[in-house]
Amino acid sequence: MAARHHQILIVGGGAAGITVAARLRKAEHEIPLDIAIVDPAEAHYYQAAFTLVGGGAFELADTRRNEADIIPPDVTWIKDAVASFSPDANSVTLADGTTVTYTYLVVCPGLQINWGGIKGLKEYIGRYGVCSNYSPNTVEYTFQLQKSLKPGAKAVFTQAPMPIKCPGAPQKAAYLASDYLRKGGIREHCEVRFLTATPAIFGVPFYAKELVKIAARHNIEVSYNHNLVEIDGRGRKAIFDVTAGDKQGQKVVLDYDMLHVTPPQSAPDFLKNSPLANATGFADVHANSLQHVKYKNVFSLGDAAGTANSKTAAAVRKQAPVVVRNLLHLIKGGAIEEAYDGYGACPLTTGYGKVLMAEFIYGGKPTPTLPLDPRKEHLVNWWIKTTFLPRLYWDYMLKGKEAFPAHNTNYVDPGA
Repeated sequence: MAARHHQILIVGGGAAGITVAARLRKAEHEIPLDIAIVDPAEAHYYQAAFTLVGGGAFELADTRRNEADIIPPDVTWIKDAVASFSPDANSVTLADGTTVTYTYLVVCPGLQINWGGIKGLKEYIGRYGVCSNYSPNTVEYTFQLQKSLKPGAKAVFTQAPMPIKCPGAPQKAAYLASDYLRKGGIREHCEVRFLTATPAIFGVPFYAKELVKIAARHNIEVSYNHNLVEIDGRGRKAIFDVTAGDKQGQKVVLDYDMLHVTPPQSAPDFLKNSPLANATGFADVHANSLQHVKYKNVFSLGDAAGTANSKTAAAVRKQAPVVVRNLLHLIKGGAIEEAYDGYGACPLTTGYGKVLMAEFIYGGKPTPTLPLDPRKEHLVNWWIKTTFLPRLYWDYMLKGKEAFPAHNTNYVDPGA
């Protein structure tokens, strides 16, 4: 098929791609721009609310918009999937065989959910008590199961090895389920367990210390270095490999009535098999400029970028302005900025009406936006999570607008 060309080609129409396109459109008074987005999806989801949907505190319909309705005006939508990258030729090949060339490329296709990475998951997801908040197709089943739990029930929540979207999301599901059972008066008659493939409950020690206490308060049994490898749905059994500690190499088999699964995740195949990828399969970009280390006309942000920040929409909100400014600098012959500091945020829903707002930059340094102790749960954080952040996402972030104050990088631990 004949090739087509765009000045700026954005691969991915999720949070990162739409935000970058919207900000570029607002910068057009500086220089005319020809922008295109490649994405095959009909729907765009506010994935940050999926945990709330799974807990019955948010409607799935409120997380969805038509992709066509959120692509910025005068941005070309190429409604197809990417098959491969050829950065030496400044081109992308689409699934239909079309070649699209570019002057500048922005890579932000998000993460790939590997449902086949756990034996039995594809077969049993959405039935036999197996649920997951990681897909709009399965998230409502989470709340159905939660509501169906009776005294004596066993609820098991898992976390896959990193990287995953929003590393706090798996434990949030456990906290909401525990709180739901407590409100129903049967928590003490049910077993709730959280098993994570990671060696700690959260990757930032500052917040992990508090989360260990919160899990204990919920009477949730936490097991580290336990990786879910197989599901026997008909037998209602979950099989784990123990990857470290005294029981390393052993298998643990647990009965369950509700099994919430965090599926393994990775960069999309078309990225990890390309010259743009680093050794882990993610786009090989500088941590602060988000410019590719080899191909200087290529940038990456969001979940597919090979940066050490938490993979959340909050990170995208801070990355997008850096990418846009650097694209404009490159177009006009200016110097590249190294302005992204690794900011990420995870509103850790620890119960209904309770959220611990974890905000941090590279190195795990806490950077709270509000003048509140970031180690504690606050009711205002629940309002931020359920009301403010969805509006920020749809009405400001995806439209290229600023709405939130810069985070405070000068926090000092009062207990230090």
